[in-house]
Amino acid sequence: MTWFTGITQILLVLAVLAAVHVPFGNYMAGVFLSTKDTKAERLFYRLTGVDSSSEQRWKTYFLSVLGFSLVSILLLYGLMRLQEFLPLSNGKPAVTADQAFNTAVSFVTNTNWQSYSGEATMGYLVQMAGLAVQNFVSAAVGIAVAVALIRGVMRQRSLFIGNFWVDLTRTVLRILLPVSVVFALIYIGFGVIENLTPDQVVQTVAGGSQVTQTIPGGPNASQEVIKHLGTNGGGFFNANSAHPLSAPSPLINLANIFLILLIPSALPRTFGVMVGSRRHGWAILGAMASFFVLSLVAVILTETTLSTPATDAAGAAMEGRETRFGVITSAFFAVSTTLTSTGAVDSFHSNYSGLGGGVLMLNMMLGEIAPGGVGSGLYGMLVVAVLAVFICGLMVGRTPEFLGKKIGRTEITLASAVILITPTLVLTGTAVATMWPNAADSILNADSPHGLSEILYAFTSAANNNGSAFAGLNANTPFFNTALGLAMLIGRFGPICAVLALAGAFAAQPSTEATPGTLPTHRPLFVGVTVGTGLIVSALTFLPVLALGPINEGLL
Repeated sequence: MTWFTGITQILLVLAVLAAVHVPFGNYMAGVFLSTKDTKAERLFYRLTGVDSSSEQRWKTYFLSVLGFSLVSILLLYGLMRLQEFLPLSNGKPAVTADQAFNTAVSFVTNTNWQSYSGEATMGYLVQMAGLAVQNFVSAAVGIAVAVALIRGVMRQRSLFIGNFWVDLTRTVLRILLPVSVVFALIYIGFGVIENLTPDQVVQTVAGGSQVTQTIPGGPNASQEVIKHLGTNGGGFFNANSAHPLSAPSPLINLANIFLILLIPSALPRTFGVMVGSRRHGWAILGAMASFFVLSLVAVILTETTLSTPATDAAGAAMEGRETRFGVITSAFFAVSTTLTSTGAVDSFHSNYSGLGGGVLMLNMMLGEIAPGGVGSGLYGMLVVAVLAVFICGLMVGRTPEFLGKKIGRTEITLASAVILITPTLVLTGTAVATMWPNAADSILNADSPHGLSEILYAFTSAANNNGSAFAGLNANTPFFNTALGLAMLIGRFGPICAVLALAGAFAAQPSTEATPGTLPTHRPLFVGVTVGTGLIVSALTFLPVLALGPINEGLL
């Protein structure tokens, strides 16, 4: 693939995202500002006993998130443990206890980390009734939390931040399902498989009657769409989005990238409309775009300028990449998936250069805020913005404010907790794994900088609820299944708790009028300060371990 083709494809996707940014962002704002329920929603509320007119305090909202997620984990765990007795199991045995725990936690936390091969482990019923359902509702949970934080900024002297069950239902029925149905039909039309046909064993043409190949089937198209739209990333096949039955053409690959970025990039517009200041939405989008462009340029340059005997012979750094996608579009996909909480891959991140792989890790270490996961990216960026405003307030010696809300001791403590939880999990988990007996047996080249990068990437991916992986780590062991599962749980619900508490603290405040000393939080200066704050915080936290792993590897 030439530079012209690769850059043209990137510009095409970004142009379509720009075209739908305003209408789709406005539509999502309308979903959450509306006071009317649809007939389907009213029926659901009647069956479940939900009072859609009632609202919740932040603690009740969080307990609803936690309770719903706990029940989801238990149900998904049970489906996998009983798989061999279920219809449409396609002959698959029950999933082992530690792997079932890891997978259940992974899909409920929107991480979608997979320590298994999809087509070899999961039957169709588990894929559809278990994993696909969580692809919808785990994404909806993230959006609901972001909307709750927006309400906290909007409201004055209020104890309430919305109703979790209403936000969850509206997100699924009005946003995720309609888009998924439309794109699933498009995907089927372009060759992505969707059936309940068992795997077919066929004789190969070249190998004669003694050589066979298994051609998998399954309901893939319907799950491929929500996997990207909900920034989930769990692959129906082990090769994920590089599999020819999941992405049969470069066009579908570009559609995948579009779906990954669609909701996260439109949510800043939703934020601006809901708080009544579209300029603030543009400012948040500008900060996200700055991170994205810097990362994309860095990865493309590191991968296209890499010069080794192998790359020189092949004409490009094609190891671990699909020839139908090429280096530049693969880098675009990799940056998109690591700057969101998607985890889907169309190339092996482990085969990127040391510095290129380091940038992909740094994308996740930033907190996946550019544009981030569905919901989680927006509330993560808003927390960084709060921290940036607080730092600027210290510089000028006045109480910082964001959209009329003062940032005092309580608010900055909660914002700091959101930022510190995941680095603590990443660094602690990596340190424990390097010392754990026999853990090195799961890693190729464990005594090299790349071996450390394998472990660091795994815990970074788990704690930030991303789900992508370096391919040289065999994570299907009791230690890694358990340790990464715990990192996913704490990395998901720890920040959510702090974000909802921050929403409650903001909602209880009155609105403060801006003064000449108030930092304008909708101008380029604020965008620059926010970007700088995000980079500096991540650099100070992770630079030492990055120097031992990917930077060391890149300089060898």
